[in-house]
Amino acid sequence: MTNYQVINPFNHELLGEYDYDSWQVVLNKLQLLKQGRRTLRDIPAFRRAEILRRLAELMEERAEQMAELITRETGKTISDSRVEMTRAINAAIASAEEARQISGETLDSDAYAPARGKIGVVCWRPLGTILCITPFNFPINIALHKIGPAFAAGNSILFKPGPQNTASSRLLVELCYEAGIPEDVLQISVPELSDMAALVAHEDVSAINFTGGTAAANAIAAAAGYKKLLLELGGNDPLIVMPDADLEAAVAASINQRFATAGQRCTAAKRLFVHADVYDAFRDLLVEKSAALKVGDPLEDDTFVGPVIHQPAADEIRQRIEDAIARGATVALGNQYEGALVYPTILENVAVDCDLMVEETFGPVMPLCRFDSVEDIVPLINNTAYGLQAGIFTQNLGVIRYLFEELDVGTLATNDGPGFRTEHFPFGGVKESGVGREGIKYAIREMSYIKTLVI
Repeated sequence: MTNYQVINPFNHELLGEYDYDSWQVVLNKLQLLKQGRRTLRDIPAFRRAEILRRLAELMEERAEQMAELITRETGKTISDSRVEMTRAINAAIASAEEARQISGETLDSDAYAPARGKIGVVCWRPLGTILCITPFNFPINIALHKIGPAFAAGNSILFKPGPQNTASSRLLVELCYEAGIPEDVLQISVPELSDMAALVAHEDVSAINFTGGTAAANAIAAAAGYKKLLLELGGNDPLIVMPDADLEAAVAASINQRFATAGQRCTAAKRLFVHADVYDAFRDLLVEKSAALKVGDPLEDDTFVGPVIHQPAADEIRQRIEDAIARGATVALGNQYEGALVYPTILENVAVDCDLMVEETFGPVMPLCRFDSVEDIVPLINNTAYGLQAGIFTQNLGVIRYLFEELDVGTLATNDGPGFRTEHFPFGGVKESGVGREGIKYAIREMSYIKTLVI
């Protein structure tokens, strides 16, 4: 069987060599998970909740080990990986709590004539087997946002992590088993790419819960047929700074939500729109604070920006920066590279139709756009295939309400950046940012169907 290597993106250390699952192995796991659907019938809601709560405890005990694995596999700084583990633990806790709260409703048939004298009992039931596909950037937290709700709803799960995250994902599955999730309810598999279409199309896969890029999502949708899809895709998220903004807070949010994780977040603040009245003050403070960030070894506690996932990713970021510069952008900070390290880069005078403004760029580069009227920036913000989240710093409720209605996004965060997310809020976007909503309670319903009893 073909094998693959996992390389530390910072120091190029070989972390491991692994075999892809053969197609026969994948089929065997699907058959096991199909049997596991019956196993789940004997695991009541309170027991699923207890298992998920125990999983949270086990992850807390192994949090530092898992954080170090994440950092070695992805180049994410150790401080970011620790935050990820905190969020993953919270996701497990929230899944445990929501497992007890899955409730339907009762309906009176006599709401409309003629009278029938019936009552409808509306219940949520699991779909069957969920294929959960996760990306490299938040390997444990995103996995918990899929595995937790899927199990809480009563589904069996085939977990397909990014190959870069093999060791951390395997450890997570071991902890799931230790917590009490049966092996015929959860399996991990990394098939070869050439087998993914057949896996997505397989009759024993009831739904696909995917986080990743649009091209992969299009391939999944093409192969899936009538299966339920829950797709959390990319973003080109704006952060807007108005004249009455708290500039210190706005700068802090910009830095934390663009340069952390080396900018490799779907909700990163990828485009900054700053009102002309405060543009110069904001830019100067942003450049000052960003220049002080430590770039380098992600295992050092005070490193803020580590490498991107691999050299080709760094090369693509550099190409987009150079393209913007060739089209008139000026460099306020950065445009410096060392292997897969891309230093925090701030650009001004960026053409509104260049790739940095229109496409999603997964890296620590921040284009600044000066504006005079909030009405003028709405078409610029909406001029992208994506519509995930947005953030605005202002005290003006009228502006907030206006932008909430006008922006093509799933969430508008006030006095925060577009990276705002918490486990129990709905999460998802419009246009090519995806289909459906994550957030534990909402994901449970996405991975369930409604069944009605008439009595």
